[in-house]
Amino acid sequence: MANVTVYSSAFCPFCHRAKALLKQKGVNFKEISVDMKPAVRAEMRAKAGGANSVPQIWVGDTHVGGSDDLYALDARGGLDPLLAAS
Repeated sequence: MANVTVYSSAFCPFCHRAKALLKQKGVNFKEISVDMKPAVRAEMRAKAGGANSVPQIWVGDTHVGGSDDLYALDARGGLDPLLAAS
């Protein structure tokens, strides 16, 4: 199973939604909180090509994007193969 990283915030409903999908699929993921951590948010933004919103999700080295991107990837059948391949 792939290494999955989720940059998130405690009060972000989109973060909770994305993590729920990953949990539903049985995916263990590393969660990195950006709450009150400007250096961590800056690290996330640099890795995500300037995206400042949370969540920001990576499957292996592939930047998936946010919650809507994760759900869209799953809806078109691309999430499971990505999880298996990474």
